[in-house]
Amino acid sequence: MVASANPEDYTNRGRIITPLKDRFGAQIRTHYPRNTEDEIKIVEQERTAFQDRELSVLMPDFMKEIVAEVTQLARRSPKINQRSGVSVRISITNYENLVSNASRRALRTGETEAVPRISDLPSIVPSSSGKLEMETWEEGDDQTVLEKIIKTAVLNVFRRHFEASQFNELVQRFDAGLTFEVSEGQPAEKYAAMLRELPGMEKALKSLGLDKRPALAASGVEFVLEGLHLSKRINKTEMDGAAIYAG
Repeated sequence: MVASANPEDYTNRGRIITPLKDRFGAQIRTHYPRNTEDEIKIVEQERTAFQDRELSVLMPDFMKEIVAEVTQLARRSPKINQRSGVSVRISITNYENLVSNASRRALRTGETEAVPRISDLPSIVPSSSGKLEMETWEEGDDQTVLEKIIKTAVLNVFRRHFEASQFNELVQRFDAGLTFEVSEGQPAEKYAAMLRELPGMEKALKSLGLDKRPALAASGVEFVLEGLHLSKRINKTEMDGAAIYAG
């Protein structure tokens, strides 16, 4: 079934505009995926995969969950126009943007594996805002709403995998003066070299299904540290594109 529309009227938001509705004898209402598992399955089926023999792209399961959780939260947010809808296309685009950002880092650092991290999540703010109709009024509110949704998504996924209390020894190390710097452009080897300084981290990586390969370890480390920060167990200071976790 094909229908035309005036480009000036069509919003690209997924809504059927009034002049278009008049051309159909019936309208069938469907629903978006009701859980993250179904959302992830659709994303993996529909995303664009770029084959590069020299670069292996790996997306950890917890990062897939975060992508899906962001969309699920957006569908319940009063700050987002729900009449316009929050389609799976947002999850697909965000997934692709994370892979793109991770690939760019790997190419710059000369690594052979591209693995998205928490520090790559700012890259999905523009891809999300381009497909959402916000209910905010002040300039800059759109980004604030999306950043809050992303943080909530990270915390929700962290709580599905861990209890903050299981990292008490690690938190104590931070309280004793340990600091850890992360950034979007940080080489993965620097994370791997610090694993021995992070009590309980190797066990956490194993429970996430990650091995000690630097790129995978870097992704897991950032996830745990950000989860502890959002759980109010350690502090985080952001500056010049980097973040420093401390007690």
